[in-house]
Amino acid sequence: MSIRVMLVDDQVLLRTGFRMVLAAQPDMEVVAEAGDGLEALEVLRATKVDVVLMDVRMPRLDGVEATRRICEPEEHPKVIILTTFDLDEYAFSGLKAGASGFMLKDVPPAELLAAIRSVHSGDAVVAPSTTRRLLDRFAPMLPTTTQEPEHKEIERLTEREREVMLLVAQGLSNGEIAGRLVLSEATVKTHVGRILTKLGLRDRVQVVVLAYETGLVRAGGGPQL
Repeated sequence: MSIRVMLVDDQVLLRTGFRMVLAAQPDMEVVAEAGDGLEALEVLRATKVDVVLMDVRMPRLDGVEATRRICEPEEHPKVIILTTFDLDEYAFSGLKAGASGFMLKDVPPAELLAAIRSVHSGDAVVAPSTTRRLLDRFAPMLPTTTQEPEHKEIERLTEREREVMLLVAQGLSNGEIAGRLVLSEATVKTHVGRILTKLGLRDRVQVVVLAYETGLVRAGGGPQL
């Protein structure tokens, strides 16, 4: 069954380019397009979509608010925020709003396709190294703190779960975490699942956001000492 993709961008040429790339894939189809957030919400009421590629700067309703509204229901399409280096603050807001990841608009086609497939499968990890690098760029915009995080649920994590959370927040994949902690990937996946449940988070990307927000991880990708 094809992955049903929606393109949301006010630039017609960009949508055309993405559509051409996706149309060439046997497992994907572009089922809808919109030029702004409001139009996207209207179209989604009548169209079944699996993954939304969402621009951030658009007229009427921007991509961040549109993402928040799309992700409010329990069952909703996955959203990938499309950004440029000078819009990192929007990408961060989009992740907080419920997006499953973000990528640069000039991403190579192969990486974009891999991201769509990854998010559709429920992984929600879009290019960990890119996530870490972009987060580091706008980490100075986050509140700084030298105190213990205020997110009380973090205290419920076991020592091992906290270790795993810090490595997830630094952009490591399950395989990389398994190698670092000498665990199986299945065990790491179990730990990640428990972390998400205890912290009430949607996916691994929001683990990264929380870790930066609370000061567990500082700019540069290292843990807060």
